[in-house]
Amino acid sequence: MSTVIPRAPAPGQPAAQTAGHAASFVLDASILAALLAASSAPTPLYPHYQDAWNLSALTITVVFSAYSLTLLLTLLTTGALSDHLGRRPVLVGALVLEAASMVLLASADGAGALIAARILQGAATGAATSAAGAALLDLEHPLRPGRSALTNSIAPVAGMAVGVLASTLLVRFAPAPTVTVYALLAVLFAVQAIAVTFTPETAHRHAGALRSLRPHLAVPAPARSALLTAGTGVVAIWALGGFYSSLGPALVHLVAPGAPQAAGGMVFFMLTAAAALTVWTLRRTAPHAAATGGSLAVIPAAALTLSGLHGAGLPAVYGGAALAGIAFGAVSQGALRMTLASLDEQDRAGTLAAYYVLSYLSMSLPAIAAGAATQHYGLRTAAHAYALAAALLAVAALAALTASRRRAARGAHNDVP
Repeated sequence: MSTVIPRAPAPGQPAAQTAGHAASFVLDASILAALLAASSAPTPLYPHYQDAWNLSALTITVVFSAYSLTLLLTLLTTGALSDHLGRRPVLVGALVLEAASMVLLASADGAGALIAARILQGAATGAATSAAGAALLDLEHPLRPGRSALTNSIAPVAGMAVGVLASTLLVRFAPAPTVTVYALLAVLFAVQAIAVTFTPETAHRHAGALRSLRPHLAVPAPARSALLTAGTGVVAIWALGGFYSSLGPALVHLVAPGAPQAAGGMVFFMLTAAAALTVWTLRRTAPHAAATGGSLAVIPAAALTLSGLHGAGLPAVYGGAALAGIAFGAVSQGALRMTLASLDEQDRAGTLAAYYVLSYLSMSLPAIAAGAATQHYGLRTAAHAYALAAALLAVAALAALTASRRRAARGAHNDVP
């Protein structure tokens, strides 16, 4: 089995080098968080876009999924690019594109412009996500094993929470909410791009960059096995995330028509904040146990959310979102740690890309289906179908994880002399 080669400074190396690696680690973590903050920032603005431009629920989910599907396609083509060119050039280019997408979002004047901006954002985020995540793995400290995988789990959900909260507050208090949040993010990405140019390169460059752009997923056998085992659970929790991110505000206003507009954005904040807290709380829990517990939590999360449509009101919807966040944090943290265990440097970005391809495919396609179902059958019916599908996926994940644990136990028993 291969082993992770730590790129962080070992004890006895110069303090300046140690500080440089620590600063790079913090910068890469902040890039991941900022990218996902930008991805969730439009969520509280969807009701505003719907009112201003008379957009349907299907159009909103298309706007949302244009980002996710483009990100997915970018991961398929550029996911391993930083393994060949280095982390730094890929990150700088992607962050400049991300800043440009924020400018386009701030100036959007209709659904077409919004979709175009989200497509550019998806491309930039896809290129940057695997490079930043792989850079964090490069900087794994030998005295702090698991820190990089933990950061890869917690930074995205913490970023989504911060992004949706900041956007919600700006909707409530800023004079131009559809401009202010994107302008601030554009400045942040420009600053990060400049900062990356001063960081040391953490990957060994090697030939094959053009060949790596062919759409493919290259996952080593141990990581592939782990991803297949936890994959159904990953699909379930990212599908729930897609539903709350795209149609959560509409669900809130269906349950409580008189609720303020900010209440719609806060339901996704509830999910992402609970996810971030769960990732941190379970950081020392065995990854298999975390993924199993998270898959189990999907079922009551779906049931509680639906109870909001049957008289329980907003507390049930928010409670369901919080439970969904717990499930999200537990499954994503457990699945990532299972998948990233014992990877060589040249396999890191590609494996992370494969994980995110599965994640964003699970987030976008069900959301589009939910938008279409809402258009034809109403949000109430679509929410019931969506919750049932998520619960069934969770049951399948529990079966796969249980079978994997039993196989591991039998293997350990057979190895005993």
